[in-house]
Amino acid sequence: MVSDEIWKFQPTAGYRAGVDLVGYRVEATDGHIGKIDKHSEATDVAHLVVDTGGWIFGKHVLLPVGTIERIDATNRTVHVNRTKDQIKRAPEYDAAKHAGEPSYLEQFARYYGQPHM
Repeated sequence: MVSDEIWKFQPTAGYRAGVDLVGYRVEATDGHIGKIDKHSEATDVAHLVVDTGGWIFGKHVLLPVGTIERIDATNRTVHVNRTKDQIKRAPEYDAAKHAGEPSYLEQFARYYGQPHM
């Protein structure tokens, strides 16, 4: 069973409710992956959608907020506790499925809810 903690901000992340993270840079443990395109504070499934630009052929990736290690508001940067490769191998984000299928986010919870490699 996957923990629901993956959808909640870690207390040490430095997030303040109501802060809009759209436009913030996203840094994996081994480098830049893109900018936040969407940010959801939904109670049970808070997450970010990151525009990877040319890094993974212009794809968007979904990151549960539980992957955020810390937020640097001064430099408008979010640091996540996953590598670029882990993010690249994540399930593909599809906005149409996200909106229409309630169980769609389960695949992300299973993938990101596993222990860090």
